[in-house]
Amino acid sequence: MPEQTLDLSSRDPDWWRQAVFYQVYPRSFADADGDGLGDLRGITRRLTHLSTLGVDALWLSPFYPSELADGGYDVADYRDVDPRLGTLDDFDAMVAEAHRLALKVMVDIVPNHTSRRHEWFEEALRSAPGSPARDRYVFRDGRGAHGELPPTDWQSVFGGSAWKRVEADQGHQTDHAGRTGHADRVPDGQWYLHLFTPEQPDLNWANEEVRADFLTTLRFWSDRGVDGFRIDVAHALAKDLDVPLRDLGAPELSGEQALAALPPGTHPFFDRDEVHEIYRDWRKILDAYTPPRMAVAEAWVPGARRALYARPDELGQAFNFEYLQAGWDAEELRGVITDSLATARSAGASATWVLSNHDVVRHASRLTLPPGTDPNAWLLSDGTAPPVDAAAGLRRARAATLLMLALPGSSYVYQGEELGLPEVADLPAEALQDPIWEQTAHTGKGRDGCRVPLPWTTTGPSYGFGAGGAWLPQPPAFASYAVEAQDGVEGSTLELYRAALALRRRLLDGEDLTWAAESAPGVLDLTRTDGWRCVTNLSATPVELPPGEVLLSSAPLEGDGRLGPDTTAWLGS
Repeated sequence: MPEQTLDLSSRDPDWWRQAVFYQVYPRSFADADGDGLGDLRGITRRLTHLSTLGVDALWLSPFYPSELADGGYDVADYRDVDPRLGTLDDFDAMVAEAHRLALKVMVDIVPNHTSRRHEWFEEALRSAPGSPARDRYVFRDGRGAHGELPPTDWQSVFGGSAWKRVEADQGHQTDHAGRTGHADRVPDGQWYLHLFTPEQPDLNWANEEVRADFLTTLRFWSDRGVDGFRIDVAHALAKDLDVPLRDLGAPELSGEQALAALPPGTHPFFDRDEVHEIYRDWRKILDAYTPPRMAVAEAWVPGARRALYARPDELGQAFNFEYLQAGWDAEELRGVITDSLATARSAGASATWVLSNHDVVRHASRLTLPPGTDPNAWLLSDGTAPPVDAAAGLRRARAATLLMLALPGSSYVYQGEELGLPEVADLPAEALQDPIWEQTAHTGKGRDGCRVPLPWTTTGPSYGFGAGGAWLPQPPAFASYAVEAQDGVEGSTLELYRAALALRRRLLDGEDLTWAAESAPGVLDLTRTDGWRCVTNLSATPVELPPGEVLLSSAPLEGDGRLGPDTTAWLGS
């Protein structure tokens, strides 16, 4: 393993509190070997893009061995690299180059479920009911005269029952890479729990072997120089598995949105109080390193409950998705920002801000959809009902970004948003890879539209993504969004991000903000502790700016110096 070279600032234990993280979805970032799939060597070659952009850290979505039943979130081995993406040596080289460029590295940990290709699950299927191998997962007998009914009415997040019956034909399965697996399975008719796809069996976190193995995984990647971890569906690990398992009584209560309808901590598989014991054990491992490894929870739970995951003796930070979910409305955004800061403060954490990621419609498209629009219905219409005004969407996206970067806390930027990429809503059905498409019987289009590989150049078979094609088709319009098309171009979205991140680094001081005592309707006006002021006009008419030097604006000011609609400006005192 190569020796890691870190800058002195890396020894600051609180480096993450106001850092800007750049999320890389490895299969869609850069393809070094020309097979159409992004890889680790491709990421390493493009790390200078992150460095010149001005972010502080690289967040790497799953790169582990996987059959890609759920975009890599079905992990077959937590301590290795998918051979299609590279090797552990490639990973070490990527980390070394990132650290040379003063970039921290955060990786995804997916602890709720494994792939069905994981050696533990293969062993479980070969083993008898009640065996130690099956106890690592959640196997139960079915209901009905012959066990033909699922053990409960629990529903998968992706649609359909959350239970899959062990059948004889599971002995022969072909993965997305064309490999055929074979094992002598036990067709005993038991059912196993999968809160996501059937290819992602849920682990039993009451099992001590499961707990110990993930502590080993945290040490494995920390020892390789990883600076932090993003914890996938962090709220789902602990489950009420007392016999008999209890029904929810209504399928819709299986969803995360049902948490608010049930007493806190009582849902059978989401946000149970016991989950915090797990993260207190994790924190002991993370704190054993210098500096301590940071962690952030993906926990889709109400704010007061989310704060528990962010406590200093647990993960330390938790994603706040309210900013992402908020409409383009000044009062709604002000309420979300105020509440989110208070929630983070109650845990001793810093706030997190997100506009886009690998699971949602890109905000350059989403922010221009009329209030109340169902994003899935819009995707099913191939982005035509309603049609999107790309220019208006980009204008709002730029304004929302400058507002986000002015807020106290850390910001998470998704690859391609610095280019202003819109959602690719019109992907043809035959190109779709997301399991949501099949699992919902084609009533949910899924998340492929935000995962289309990045354009780096204005020409070529995949616009510079690789020497060949790309695993998801890129629209011709991507040429105009390419890095090559925007690099050094005044006013481009790429140059706006670069300017904003450089200025942000210079202006940061403290973690507080003050709202202006008075502001025009539809305007957000806030000041950070050092006098740095951010004004966002979400109204339809230009507004007067307060006194101060305009340091940066998301769009040119009006001819008379006023702040136009859907525009953010940063002002110095």
